[in-house]
Amino acid sequence: MQHSDLSQVDGVSLSLRLVQPHDALYIHTLRMDQAYSTHLSAVTGSVEDQVDWITRYKAREAAGSEYYYLIKRREDEQPCGVVRLYDITSDRFTWGSWILDRNKPPKAALESAVLIYKIGFEILFKRVSVFDVRRDNHITLAFHRRFGALETGLSDQDVFFEYQRKQFKCDIKRHMAVIMQAS
Repeated sequence: MQHSDLSQVDGVSLSLRLVQPHDALYIHTLRMDQAYSTHLSAVTGSVEDQVDWITRYKAREAAGSEYYYLIKRREDEQPCGVVRLYDITSDRFTWGSWILDRNKPPKAALESAVLIYKIGFEILFKRVSVFDVRRDNHITLAFHRRFGALETGLSDQDVFFEYQRKQFKCDIKRHMAVIMQAS
């Protein structure tokens, strides 16, 4: 099911816009940059392969099973990252493929996470978000722990988390206060 209000979600200093094939060069550059992709699945191929991937992804988007967003600054539309919602079921979603580049504004991690949760909990009406973070990704692990996500398990490679809609409702005012202070 396609939700028209999913095409772009605006925050204070960021907007999330659904990825289009013309974003392939930017995404490919991000995914190939070791500074940003160290803790993500490896990417191979060309920009044209990225265009093909986005074209195939658009069918999953149309089916409501995945949403891939370009993160951009609201003030000047400058892209500053990407993030994806996937494995969407009747009551849950997973999010990841999260990259913020050097063009991000202050508190972009917090604001982009809040926007993802707004999509998952307030637009898609899911009950819980589940996700994993590589065990050696200390900065992102610390972020999710501060945000209030609960650890639910470990593997040799990953730490598994859960964050519930009811927790988000309790936390949103605190998160928005920090975001507003930074803007």
